[in-house]
Amino acid sequence: MSRKVVAGGADAIPRFAVELRPVGPATVLALTGELDHDTAPALRERLAQALARAGRPGHTPTVVVDCAGLLFCDSTGLNVLLTARLQADEQGISIRLAALRGHVVRMFDITGAGTVFSIHPDLDDALAAV
Repeated sequence: MSRKVVAGGADAIPRFAVELRPVGPATVLALTGELDHDTAPALRERLAQALARAGRPGHTPTVVVDCAGLLFCDSTGLNVLLTARLQADEQGISIRLAALRGHVVRMFDITGAGTVFSIHPDLDDALAAV
């Protein structure tokens, strides 16, 4: 798991975490915290790993980004997701977004980015659509 930590020692809360795990036939990236200019490289790296895994023979060509724990996303984070979507399309892989909330869903609505992703109300719904 990649983490950026808010200052504060051993009890510090992770500012951003991204966990990659296989769930059934899909590859899931679970995001937690704030996705911004400082934390976007961690997501970029994990998305590359997820696309590589989803593109292997025997794996379902689907990556689900679980945003249930994502509290904030700025334009840099949005750009990382959009770039990954283009890369995925070139490889025949779909990227689905699950559980967009609050500020994050507003950003997708305002920018129109929600129209280029398959968006699901929660992780279970996104996985059922695979």
